[in-house]
Amino acid sequence: MTHRRAAGFALAAASGAFLLGAPLALAQGAPPAPPVQVAAPLAKTVANWDEYTGRFEASEQVEIRARVSGFIESLHFQDGALVQKGDLLFTIDQRPYKLAVDVARADLARAKAQVELSQNEVERAEGLTQNRTITARDVDQRRANLNSALGTQQAAEANLKTAELNLEWTQVRAPLAGRISSRRVDPGNLIAGGQSGATLLTTIVAVDPIYFTFDASEADFLRYSRRSPRNGTVSPENGTPAEVRLADEREWKRRGKIDFVDNALNARSGTIRQRVVFPNKDQFLTPGTFGRLRVFAGESPALLVPDDSIVSDQASKIVLTVGPENKVVPKPVTLGQMSDGLRVVTNGLAPGDKVIIGGLANPMVRPGAPVTPQPAEIKPPAGN
Repeated sequence: MTHRRAAGFALAAASGAFLLGAPLALAQGAPPAPPVQVAAPLAKTVANWDEYTGRFEASEQVEIRARVSGFIESLHFQDGALVQKGDLLFTIDQRPYKLAVDVARADLARAKAQVELSQNEVERAEGLTQNRTITARDVDQRRANLNSALGTQQAAEANLKTAELNLEWTQVRAPLAGRISSRRVDPGNLIAGGQSGATLLTTIVAVDPIYFTFDASEADFLRYSRRSPRNGTVSPENGTPAEVRLADEREWKRRGKIDFVDNALNARSGTIRQRVVFPNKDQFLTPGTFGRLRVFAGESPALLVPDDSIVSDQASKIVLTVGPENKVVPKPVTLGQMSDGLRVVTNGLAPGDKVIIGGLANPMVRPGAPVTPQPAEIKPPAGN
């Protein structure tokens, strides 16, 4: 009985020693606070841009129709090619129009001969009136015949010009420079010409410069209008800068200016149509293509942080900072655009915050955990 009691006391003493030594052992084996690089947000003035989605449109577009009827004799372009103003596109059978010119010239020659004859008769009559060989009535009649012949000559001259113009119109030429579509009619087909019901031959669109149209909200329009002394920063008067990029582009390399703002807002959508003009020397931009546009909206002071220092928490964005006692403090932020390779933070940060910009990959760097801050500096990446 004594032996068992002694053994129990020994086991209890050993257990107590183990329990008392556990905290000491854990304290001695605890990992140190992980190091992180911290820096204050970069404060600078940045350009603000409003982004929109829109579509490219041709600066000019023309439907090619003939002014005279006839058979298409030949065409002089390749489908989809670039053409210059005045280039020959189609030739209509000219034979009937050449005959019409010959007939008009013959009528003009006949009219001129009649005028010459009537002029001679008037001159003779005026000489005979002095001898009273003919009456004044006969002289008046001959003068009337001369005036009638002159009128006939003028009509013949007009008919000749019309016939020559119709002959000229048998050669259908490009009214503007641009890219031509495919032919709608092949040679050998009879087409209708004239001011109405004329056959569509093809179309041409001018692509240099090229337009980009988009719809801005009423709120944006009011904001621009109140800031501008000329009733709208977005206006052709002050040439508001704008940039566009295509669906497969990441950088804003194409620059233009707004040259048109519509005169009324759409009552259904609450938007107003606007247009930007872009140079297109290489003819790469094509009408109908979608693009992403950003419009200059002034400058303002802002705080910037590296984009990789921002973490996601479900639907919100968070920046990790170092607070009192060197513990990680998460701050929900509202993000803006990129500027010089850094992300603009529009809300949620203060200029004196210590933002963690390095060491975030360590799993021990989490909200509430202690860290060892190391001073650093936020700079725009090289090349920006």
